[in-house]
This record gives sequence, structure tokens and C-alpha cells, in this order.
Amino acid sequence: MISIKDAIALVKNNTSALLEETTKLVEKANGYILSKDIISPVNMPPFRQSAMDGYALNPHKNLTYNLIGEVKAGDAHQPILKPGEAVRIFTGAAVPNTASAVIMQEKITLKSNSIIITQHIKEGQNIRPLGEQVKIGETALQKGTKLNPAAIGYLTSLGITKVSVYRKPTLAIVTTGNELIEPGQELKHGEIYESNSKMLLSALYSLKYYDVSFYKVEDNYGKTVNLLQSAITKNDVVIITGGISVGNYDFVGKALNKLKVKEVFYKVKQKPGKPLFFGKKNQTSIFALPGNPAAALTCFYIYVYVALQKMMGRAKLELPRIQATSKSNFIKRGDRPQFLKAIYTEGEVEILEGQNSSMLQTFAISNALVFVPAEVSEISINDTVETILLPF
Repeated sequence: MISIKDAIALVKNNTSALLEETTKLVEKANGYILSKDIISPVNMPPFRQSAMDGYALNPHKNLTYNLIGEVKAGDAHQPILKPGEAVRIFTGAAVPNTASAVIMQEKITLKSNSIIITQHIKEGQNIRPLGEQVKIGETALQKGTKLNPAAIGYLTSLGITKVSVYRKPTLAIVTTGNELIEPGQELKHGEIYESNSKMLLSALYSLKYYDVSFYKVEDNYGKTVNLLQSAITKNDVVIITGGISVGNYDFVGKALNKLKVKEVFYKVKQKPGKPLFFGKKNQTSIFALPGNPAAALTCFYIYVYVALQKMMGRAKLELPRIQATSKSNFIKRGDRPQFLKAIYTEGEVEILEGQNSSMLQTFAISNALVFVPAEVSEISINDTVETILLPF
């Protein structure tokens, strides 16, 4: 049984960035990492653009201007303004070349075909200059940038339709257990609804990993070997839930040994999630998580998350850890470090009831985990505690 620190280090050291390039449509590239610099094919904005609704002016010494027309967003015509002339203009419209400022509509008095401004204006006032965001030929986004919705909008505004990105890992979720049935079926005595696969799928989707396959195997050694062999061959990461212990009907460990999966570690000194396995077969990472749901999800966020981040070549591999003030009392039993389901709010954290590894009810309302080291046996209100922020 190894420490949490050593287990995390082993996951990091035994996982490599994929660094395989693929091309994605921009609208489907959210969450991917750019594998090449993006060079802007246009100026943005591609013309001098009005920053607000108002009047574009060719300044002169007086405060009265003659109105000679208007320019809407999308208009291509370029009115020629003489000094002392103005046009009505709207946000996003192209500012005429002969106008050097835009005054907002609230700062004028309208009189038939003229306007009177209430203040002197400055050169370039309320005009977004050509190429203010980025100029043609400049780097719009650098290689290594993680694309988010704003980046998708930005690239689309430059007319870019496809991007080169690093591919994301393919993943398999494998569930084991004769007692597990699909929701929607009638429960018989001794059966429970299988929830771990949906829980882990949701966690992966929230992190923008969508290439996920499902496998379910009954408690049978031969079938477990065959199914795991298929999952390992086809995927970069295999996540197994249940069957990793040493009971008579726990066949995952035996099957992994049969398949010559290299054991990196098995069992971590922690609660929940002690019976955690991490191994490698060629380039595939295999995580066998505990069957208890809260333990499985905790191990996912502490270990599987790290491997996924490393595969994507990201700099920050672990979830953020901060110091927070406890709003709760807690007495730890045993000598293992613990991860406690909690709610974090503005520098304070509340440790929840229902910390059993089989219980998801409190995990369902948690947004953090409080980490209690081995040497700490008790937490009191107003103590400072290490808090892991969950990614949702």
C-alpha cells in the first residue's frame, strides 16, 4: 500500500502526452489543445468600426454639424464628409474614412437636419481601429492554447473553419458485477441499478472527453479476460469499476495479470478508495477503481483526472487545492488520510454528513473535497483545511 503522494507521482511519471495531431471543425473543437499557431487571415475588425450608436463626425471648430445620411452595420457605402458634417451611425458599422470620431447619441441635441454636440470631441473617440484585436499575419492564438467557447467565437470571427489540435484520448468504461442491472428494469431481490458508468461518463463529458465506449461484464473469469483485452487494445484509457478486490468473484485483478498488464501500484493508503489499481499495457493506462460509487468518483478526480491532463499536454495536472476555513467539526477514525465531501463558498468550506464510500447523496451536492492528512485526527470549526475544488 503506497501513499497518495507517491500514487499521484506514479500516475504522472507513467503517462505521456499523446501529441498526435488531428483536424477539427472550429465549432467542434471546444476543449481541445491547439497543435499549431493560428495566424490571422484578416484584420479584426476588418475596418474602422463604430463602438456605439451615435454620429460619426468630420470635426470643425463649431458644435453644430449638418447631417448628410446614415450608416448601418453591414453597409458598404462610404459617405464623404466635409468638415462640419456628420452621419448617423450604429454600433458595428464601418466609420467613413473622412470621419475621425463618433459621439454617442446621448451627447447631442437633434434639430431637423443638424445636430448640436454638448462637448468637444477627441480624435478617434468611440472608434475601434482597424486590426484592434489582431492584424492580418499576426498570431491570433498560440500553439498549446486550450480552446474554450470564447476562443471558438474568436476564431470564427476571423473566418477560420478548421483547426489543428492534439487528439483527445479514447476511453472505455468497464463495469463488473452480477448484481448490477440497467435503470428501467424491475429490481429483483439482491440487485441494484448500475450507476458508476453513467456517473463516470458524466464526469468525462463535463471535462469534454466524448470518445467513450461502454463495456459490461458479469462475474466470470474468462469473459472478464476477453472483454478487458478488447477494451485495452482499442483505447488509450480503460476505467474499470468493481471486481478489483480479492473476493471469490472478483476477477479483474486475475484478468489483468493474465493479460500481462504491468502493475504500477495497487492499493493506496487513503479513505475512500483504498483498493485502487493503476497499470499499463503498452501505451494504454488502466485504472481499476473501487466499486463503491463515492470511492470510484473520488479516485477519478484524484488520479484519472491527472492522467487525462498529462495526455493532453496540459501544464496543470491536478485539481486546484486551496486553504479554506472549516465551518464544521470532524473526527477522523483510523490512520488513513481522507477525502471528505464538502461545499466550498467564498473561503469557507462545510464538511458534509454521509461520508460513507457507498453514498452519493452528499457527493451530489458537493463542489469540493476536504483533504485530511494522516497526522490530523480532528478538525474544528475555524480550522484551516486543504480543500480540493472539483471541476464543476
